[in-house]
Amino acid sequence: MTRKCRALFLMVALLDLRCWAAQTPVISSDQDAIGAQTPASESDKPLWEFGLGAGVLTLPDYRGSDHIFVYGLPVPYFVYRGKFLKADRNGLRGSFFDSDRVEVSLDTNASLPVKSKNDEARSGMPDLRPTVEVGPSVNLKLWSTTAQDVRLDLRLPVRTALTVESSPHDVGWIFSPRLNLDIRKVRGLPGWNVGFLVGPLISSRRYDSYYYSVAEPFARPDRAAYQAPGGYGGTQFVVALSKRYTSWWLGAFMRADTLSHASFVDSPLVRSRHYLAAGIALVRVFEASSRLVPASDDQ
Repeated sequence: MTRKCRALFLMVALLDLRCWAAQTPVISSDQDAIGAQTPASESDKPLWEFGLGAGVLTLPDYRGSDHIFVYGLPVPYFVYRGKFLKADRNGLRGSFFDSDRVEVSLDTNASLPVKSKNDEARSGMPDLRPTVEVGPSVNLKLWSTTAQDVRLDLRLPVRTALTVESSPHDVGWIFSPRLNLDIRKVRGLPGWNVGFLVGPLISSRRYDSYYYSVAEPFARPDRAAYQAPGGYGGTQFVVALSKRYTSWWLGAFMRADTLSHASFVDSPLVRSRHYLAAGIALVRVFEASSRLVPASDDQ
């Protein structure tokens, strides 16, 4: 992967930080500062907004790796509030149901490339290509306050993973049901918003094999051959904070996974039964549509 392609992929990968941490409604208290009209009411927001910033992301090479990297990279920011299509902190969503409790959205994720020569557990094995995961998610609104300041959702995404290379390969699927709690007005922290996410990870044999299997040609005395079986892959816990400062957005997140009892935990490539990732980003929102639209309470 060329340096230019790697930088572009890193930018795409950090989109998850935007999705995890952007719990705040995307609206400026001074819309003229970013070129939009002053809202006719608090519920009127620009049809679209665009910004760009920078972030820092730290995470292991893969879940189970004991080799940690720190990345600095650009962070794109985009919000679209169409009638049938929306792109916001909840991802890319389509209005397929006439219901305020059920929606279908597009769920995405990404993994970064891994150079096996830099990771002792994978030394001598093929490099891991970066992957992009895409698939539908059925989201159920379980509970919310009248003002939508606190909301509890059950999200049921199923994603297919593809390697990012000239000839992409399908490396299986992953199902990650999770409970998601958004608190838009935190007592004692004016303007701050917080989100919590928890849920198991369940993946196909081919998906786990990509990361955790060791083929016979790469076995050695301290790394036995191993075939990952697929199935339960541990549980993830995520907490995120964010705040909007007029035309600036600040967000941070921390994710902690436990791999205890995961189906692949006996793989010689698993050097840690814990996974910890964190990131922070600062974005400048510098363009917004002059057209204002009524925005739903969850945007």
